Amino acid sequence: MSKRLRSSDVCADCSGPDPSWASVNRGTFICDECCSVHRSLGRHISQVRHLKHTPWPPTLLQMVETLYNNGANSIWEHSLLDPASIMSGRRKANPQDKVHPNKAEFIRAKYQMLAFVHRLPCRDDDSVTAKDLSKQLHSSVRTGNLETCLRLLSLGAQANFFHPEKGNTPLHVASKAGQILQAELLAVYGADPGTQDSSGKTPVDYARQGGHHELAERLVEIQYELTDRLAFYLCGRKPDHKNGQHFIIPQMADSSLDLSELAKAAKKKLQSLSNHLFEELAMDVYDEVDRRETDAVWLATQNHSTLVTETTVVPFLPVNPEYSSTRNQGRQKLARFNAHEFATLVIDILSDAKRRQQGSPLSSSKDNVELILRTINNQHSVESQDNDQPDYDSVASDEDPDLETTASKANRQKSLDSDLSDGPVTVQEFMEVKNALVASEAKIQQLMKVNNNLSDELRIMQKKLLGKDDN
Repeated sequence: MSKRLRSSDVCADCSGPDPSWASVNRGTFICDECCSVHRSLGRHISQVRHLKHTPWPPTLLQMVETLYNNGANSIWEHSLLDPASIMSGRRKANPQDKVHPNKAEFIRAKYQMLAFVHRLPCRDDDSVTAKDLSKQLHSSVRTGNLETCLRLLSLGAQANFFHPEKGNTPLHVASKAGQILQAELLAVYGADPGTQDSSGKTPVDYARQGGHHELAERLVEIQYELTDRLAFYLCGRKPDHKNGQHFIIPQMADSSLDLSELAKAAKKKLQSLSNHLFEELAMDVYDEVDRRETDAVWLATQNHSTLVTETTVVPFLPVNPEYSSTRNQGRQKLARFNAHEFATLVIDILSDAKRRQQGSPLSSSKDNVELILRTINNQHSVESQDNDQPDYDSVASDEDPDLETTASKANRQKSLDSDLSDGPVTVQEFMEVKNALVASEAKIQQLMKVNNNLSDELRIMQKKLLGKDDN
């Protein structure tokens, strides 16, 4: 980590001293207490990283630091800066406020409902507004003004917007100009380094042609971020992309055991998924890896703080309203996989990702399978169908699952071979928990009802806040 931490740094949400976490997509630094709320919102709202105990690509940390230092927080608290807000009694949280409900309510209003973001004048066609904003973003990324681009993205500009006249995307423009921090910001908001312009060139090509070799290498890393993160979770290593190695696939220590019929069926089912559904499953597994690793860092850094005794643990992936209820249920079921089962699933995902990229005849689709290697943040724009979902065979419940501590993670790694291989991967019995589905389905339905009720309450709160703005 860089030496950016200064005594003047304060939490963006409550102004508490010495923030130790960052919200990457919001460009802010936050304290432990506020981070506990951010984590419960889900990665589609806030992507959190610890500033010291989480590995950072240097330019990604530099991007967040630049946004923080240039006042990115004012984007999310725009209306609170108006003196009229103070007169109306509206204020941001302070360090003395309780986490629940004071800080939690403020953070949800700020980031989930965007209650304080500057609003554009209403138009009859919102798509026209988004297109105009996206064209502005397309032009702005050639400069180093990150906060302007973040403001455009917060208002609805699309990071993957294909300019019909220019024939390329904002990431192409940033890559040509050598704006590596703009490329980081666009990637966080879903820009795809593999997108081709009207001539068939990618942002990586633009960077290389412009002599921006560090940027080109970083774009390749972003393109393989999903599979790199999964591999690193299991074995603590990443592929050497500079030398053409794009996959590391660990093997289970007991891979010589015969596969059960159920395990063979599971592997066959995974291989038969369409590229779109496989991409969704891979992204869901990525999110679960992030949840498990962030929980481990969270518990390791609290030092028996009172925070740990509060409701600050994230037991399974929070609901993403952009996804179908079926997919959200499937995502939550991933939390019930034990370390061995989950490691096997991750290995199977890695193996099939490589197979699909190499064009194995098992896949009936001719789609470009490198779609699965998009930055995980593309899930902002992905919506799955209720009637075509991959099944999961372990179910989340309202009971806290076993959280991975440093010791448990070490035990998990002992189950992996020290030698890494690109060869065939043996699938173990990660689908032997079918019976848990029926017993726990009622709990899942109850959980979904609670989440729906919470969503209704949030909408009511938003209407009240907007009503106060109008007054």
